[in-house]
Amino acid sequence: MKDLFAKIYRDKGPLGKWADQAEGYFVFPKLEGQISNRMKFQGREVITWSINDYLGLANHPEVRKADEEAVKKWGSAYPMGARMMSGHTDLHEKLQNELADFVSKEAAYVLNFGYQGILSTIDALLGKDDVIVYDVDAHACIIDGVRLHLGKRFTYKHNDLDSIELNLARAEKIAEQTGGGVLFISEGVFGMRGEQGRLKEIVELKKKYNFRLLVDDAHGFGTLGETGAGAGEEQGVQDQIDVYFATFAKSMASTGAFIAADKEIIDYLKYNLRSQMFAKSLQMSLVEGALKRLELIRKSPEFKNKLWENVNALQNGLKDNGFDIGTTTSCVTPVYLKGSIPEAMALVKDLRENHGIFCSIVVYPVIPKGLILLRMIPTATHTMEDIDLTLKAFSAIRERLENGTYKKLSQALMEDEL
Repeated sequence: MKDLFAKIYRDKGPLGKWADQAEGYFVFPKLEGQISNRMKFQGREVITWSINDYLGLANHPEVRKADEEAVKKWGSAYPMGARMMSGHTDLHEKLQNELADFVSKEAAYVLNFGYQGILSTIDALLGKDDVIVYDVDAHACIIDGVRLHLGKRFTYKHNDLDSIELNLARAEKIAEQTGGGVLFISEGVFGMRGEQGRLKEIVELKKKYNFRLLVDDAHGFGTLGETGAGAGEEQGVQDQIDVYFATFAKSMASTGAFIAADKEIIDYLKYNLRSQMFAKSLQMSLVEGALKRLELIRKSPEFKNKLWENVNALQNGLKDNGFDIGTTTSCVTPVYLKGSIPEAMALVKDLRENHGIFCSIVVYPVIPKGLILLRMIPTATHTMEDIDLTLKAFSAIRERLENGTYKKLSQALMEDEL
């Protein structure tokens, strides 16, 4: 019999094997200072493109005041216990009612965390006879939820309508044999590519196939649609989304999440979501803070307008300068370059140290080998100066990547000479 830990000593994984060279700089970096368009990284000011504070609410004066007053009033513990036992309050209900109204659903339920919330929602909706159809590029929280399922599941090619229909037909055939149903899962906005899920086309397929639709709209909530109600509103199909999920960790700049659906579905879920039934309730300070944030989103469209002014300036500037930003249809702005992981490390170090630009780096196994993805998140707090400086920096690093400079520097990085 082998030692359980033997595989850990032998193989750290595709990312873990770079830990000695990467940790503390490329992964697990420490940004300091107030959440903003400019923060400190290793003592230097950098323009930050890795913070999901889309609407700039994290340090809005009204939000800070509401958070401060809520902590003074309630502390950081109240309410104690799970919602079903001792952690339910009028303010939790108030927040749920306002969220349901905002996303045009009958009811909503507040969740402690987005990751565990969507995972648990998938688990609660399904029995062993049911079938899942989901996008191959789904977020890890969706994949982990799918892993809990004891029945059949099929992935379809990312946003590919032919593949979607092929797998819906397969799922429906199996569900007819097992006596189960079909759950279709898409993201409203895919967080790496920035593409919206093809929700309009997917709901049209309800005329041909019998399935229910769950949408994870973490990046769409607050940023898309006329009112900011998300990708469903943007595409005119919000009423056809059976279960709508969004997190507070993006546009709301906080902690928590919610699901919204018909009242009978929410009533079922709140009695069957294991991650909520057996976990502590969301703290009152976060609930009150979420109420203030939602109020600002509803009453202050200028935040979303400023966000999209910056998104358009950044994305158009990148395209005008010949950069490949894929087919993003959201605020998420990917920049695709070609190079190895060591080259990517040298490139990012140059970007941070010499140009004062901080953005997330994504490499294999998240994306195919030989590609480097620099993932940028514009926010309402960015300025045109930030965008201009970033465009100049990107032109400079592309030239160094193409002329082989980073290939030469990468060996030094491999030897931990950061």
